[in-house]
Amino acid sequence: MVVILAQKYTLISIQLHIMPTHNLFSNLSFIVLLFFHFHFGASEIRFNYYSETCPNAEEIVKEQVISLYNKHGNTAVSWLRTLFHDCMVKSCDASLLLESINGIESEKISSRNMGMRNYKYINTIKDALESACPMTVSCADIVALSARDGAVMLGGPHIEMKTGRRDSKQSHLAEIDASLPNHNDSIMYVLSRFQSIGIDAEGTVALLGAHSVGRVHCLNIVDRLYPTVDPTLNPNYAEYLKGRCPHPVPDPVAVEYARNDRDTPMILDNSYYKNLKDNKGLLSVDQELISNPITSPFVEKMAADNNYFHEQFARALVILSENNPLSEDEGEVRSDCRFVNKD
Repeated sequence: MVVILAQKYTLISIQLHIMPTHNLFSNLSFIVLLFFHFHFGASEIRFNYYSETCPNAEEIVKEQVISLYNKHGNTAVSWLRTLFHDCMVKSCDASLLLESINGIESEKISSRNMGMRNYKYINTIKDALESACPMTVSCADIVALSARDGAVMLGGPHIEMKTGRRDSKQSHLAEIDASLPNHNDSIMYVLSRFQSIGIDAEGTVALLGAHSVGRVHCLNIVDRLYPTVDPTLNPNYAEYLKGRCPHPVPDPVAVEYARNDRDTPMILDNSYYKNLKDNKGLLSVDQELISNPITSPFVEKMAADNNYFHEQFARALVILSENNPLSEDEGEVRSDCRFVNKD
C-alpha cells in the first residue's frame, strides 16, 4: 500500500524520504494521516458517502423521483438528459443548474441545451433533502442519483452509484460547444468525445440507447426530411416524421416533436437498436451507428439481447456520472441548486 500511495500522492513519497527511519510507528502514522487527508479530505466520491451525515439521503431521492414520475412521467427522461448535459461538460458538478446572476452565464441558454426541462423539480428533491439534512447533500449528487432512479422508473437497470460530489461555483457555458456532441455530429466525433472521459465505443452505443425514451424537437430532424428525404431513412418512417414535422422551418418554441421509438416510447429497452436495423434512426447520429463498422457490431448485439444493453448502459452511465468530481476546495454544497452560496 505504501508503494501505491507513494505513486498516487507525491507528497507522501517526498515525506517518506525525509522522515527518520528509526521511528517506524511514527512514519506509518504519518502515512495514514496523509492518506486520510488526501483520500477523504479531497472529497473523493465513494459508496454510501452520506451513511453518517444523512443516512436516508438516497432513499429520499428515490421517494421524490417516484413521486415526481407518478405526477409527471416525463421527469424520468429529464433526469437522464440532465446527467448527460451536466457531466459531459468538464465535471459532474451541477453547473448546468446555475441561473444567470452575479456574473454567471447559465449553461441553460446554450443552443445545445435547447429542450431541456424539469429543472425546477431538482429543487423539489433538494428541498426534501434540506428538510432532513441541511447543507449536506450536493446538487451534483441529486443529478446523479435522480438519473439512476429515473432509469429504473423507465424499466432500465438498477445501478449502484457513488456519492460525495461537490457543486460547482461557476458556469461552464463557454465550454459546452466543445464538450457536448450535437445531434448532427458524425459518430466518429461522438465516439471521440465520449472517449475523452473514459467511455469506450461499446459504452457510447449503450448510452445512445437512451434515445429509446423521450422525444426530439423537429428542429433537430428536419434536415433529414427537407428539401429531400435522407435516403438512409425507412420510407414509411420518413412519412411518419413528416406528419410530425410538417414544416421545413419549425417554430423553435412550438411543441413539435417526434419519437424515436413509437412502440415503447417510455421504456428504456433495446427497441432503439432494432429500429436502427430497420433504418428508423431518428437523428443522423443514430442511423450512423448501424453503418459504422466500429459501432455496428454492438448495435447488432444490443438489438438481440436487452440484458446486454442494460449491462453496458449501467457500466457507461457510472463512468459518465463519475467524470472529474470536484474536490472540497474546488466546490461546495449549494443550499439552492440554482445559485452559488453567498459568502
